[in-house]
Amino acid sequence: MRSFAAKVEEGVKGIDGKPSVGPVYRNLLSEKGFPPMDSEITTAWDIFSKSVEKFPENNMLGWRRIVDEKVGPYTWKTYKEVYEEVLQIGSALRAVGAEPGCRVGIYGINCPQWIIAMEACAAHTLICVPLYDTLGSGAVDYIVEHAEIDFVFVQDTKINGLLEPDCKCAKRLKAIVSFTNVSDELSHKASEIGVKTYSWLDFLHMGREKPEETNPPKPFNICTIMYTSGTSGDPKGVVLTHQAVATLVVGMDLYMDQFEDKMTHDDVYLSFLPLAHILDRMNEEFFFRKGASVGYYHGNFNALRDDIQELKPTYLAGVPRVFERIHEGIQKALQELNPRRRLIFDALYKHKLAWMNRGYSHSKASPMADFIAFRKIRDKLGGRIRLLVSGGAPLSPEIEEFLRVTCCCFVVQGYGLTETLGGTALGFPDEMCMLGTVGIPAVYNEIRLEEVAEMGYDPLGENPSGEICIRGKCMFSGYYKNPELTDEVMKDGWFHTGDIGQIFPNGVLKIIDRKKNLIKLSQGEYVALENLENIYGQNSVVQDIWVYGDSFKSMLVAVIVPNPETVNRWAKDLGHTKPFEELCSLPELKEHIVSELKSTAEKNKLRKFEYIKAVAVETKPFDVERDLVTATLKNRRNNLLKYYQVQIGEMYRILASKKI
Repeated sequence: MRSFAAKVEEGVKGIDGKPSVGPVYRNLLSEKGFPPMDSEITTAWDIFSKSVEKFPENNMLGWRRIVDEKVGPYTWKTYKEVYEEVLQIGSALRAVGAEPGCRVGIYGINCPQWIIAMEACAAHTLICVPLYDTLGSGAVDYIVEHAEIDFVFVQDTKINGLLEPDCKCAKRLKAIVSFTNVSDELSHKASEIGVKTYSWLDFLHMGREKPEETNPPKPFNICTIMYTSGTSGDPKGVVLTHQAVATLVVGMDLYMDQFEDKMTHDDVYLSFLPLAHILDRMNEEFFFRKGASVGYYHGNFNALRDDIQELKPTYLAGVPRVFERIHEGIQKALQELNPRRRLIFDALYKHKLAWMNRGYSHSKASPMADFIAFRKIRDKLGGRIRLLVSGGAPLSPEIEEFLRVTCCCFVVQGYGLTETLGGTALGFPDEMCMLGTVGIPAVYNEIRLEEVAEMGYDPLGENPSGEICIRGKCMFSGYYKNPELTDEVMKDGWFHTGDIGQIFPNGVLKIIDRKKNLIKLSQGEYVALENLENIYGQNSVVQDIWVYGDSFKSMLVAVIVPNPETVNRWAKDLGHTKPFEELCSLPELKEHIVSELKSTAEKNKLRKFEYIKAVAVETKPFDVERDLVTATLKNRRNNLLKYYQVQIGEMYRILASKKI
């Protein structure tokens, strides 16, 4: 068996109450020690400024103008043009009083102004503090106060929210800079509490009038305090240094350079995940390192397909839900084919998959199948796509396999946290043995597993598994103003992620569970809720699912958002002609969903106490607007419980009456 990671330390059996720990694994490029760093790239500012020198005329940032509610083609700024604006915005920040070490917030949707403000912070050793575009006033309030933000760049539609009476943080701000313009009404409203407002053009003009020499950071300076969206409690401020950012990007460059199909300055990335999230931020940093182009979606996630067709990206990164929607769209199109064409598609799929499983790359496994059937799917992704990366949560192996076969590009999963700058592990392109896994350790990090006895995970057992622990150079410096929490997760130099992984004999890592979402049912059995959601979510009837268990109850229940396409097919077979919302209220649909979930449980050999015994059916997907999921679409369990408290109580009442 081919090894993909190097074992550099053996595991140690736990003694005196200490947990066992598994072997330490590194990337093969780091087997004899971490490679020396690029002496020219030691900060985030270096990443950008060096590319300006090398690729001044390359397109850097692209966006689509919206005029009279019509979305136009992509407009671009070159690296040189962006650099000039960065210098002006940085000079303006210094002119309004920003000093090195000062915290500067950025609050809004992905756009060129977001990056320009971020780079302006780096140019003057200011600390960039991103704010999720979808955060409510409560979280914004908390972060602005907690991080002690003095200046903030804001999307124009967010300014009013900042100035609302229930958003108390505005009073501590010295200036608000709009991504575009500020209305006279809002300017007056801000001035009443002593806050100055500037349009983007006003700020650029100020920078030109009062130029200031850049004051680049040192590697040890803080680059950003990135607040995690969190599934419960207040956001945590993750402190990331310039050195950590630069190390991750250099390591990713070394990793990608070993493959025949290399990333170049001609590549184009479509940015639609929040820039305030580590996955998109580091993807863009890597593209800037290569002198490549980043185009932003126009703000409507439901119209992302239009942006893809217009931009024709070579690289897409998303959370599993994004790729699940792509998969659903392809499946819907297949259902509409006549039976003969469906049979041909299935035969071509099996033919290409068989050759890929024999070791052939996706491009050489079956050019005939690509030409006859799969190039049409590639065309739906713009026609130039070369790489799809899924992160943020596990992607089901079935969907990953389908995308690998049909999208005519590399498809890999990755793994990381804000605390590890996102790029902790990444799969190898075209290696089918990595299907369903997140790959191998990054170049400048090490990974090992630690025993979780109460869940039965043993890193020294027959199937080594346990809590994923990470050590290395691409790490956070701690949680801002929270040394207790930092000490809780950092032990003996190892960051404890809370994720449960399994490491295969070839060194490849798979995410299998989540330590935090472990509950004990009344009969004493432990249940990993997030793992069950991943398993049940594979059923075609499920669009969204939240599994709930109570330590005082013996059974699990769930709130399900059913897939409209699947429900409508089910209804048609039974002769129902009601709208989707009415179908969701039918008792027969609940029974059908419970039956489907039972089949999934049996297929995956779940234990009886892991079966879902009752469901409540919701018509609307869990969304950020109701604060039911994070910006990366992870369930906010506490908020979901509050929102569906009545339905949960009713399900348990009915189950008790049935005495199941």
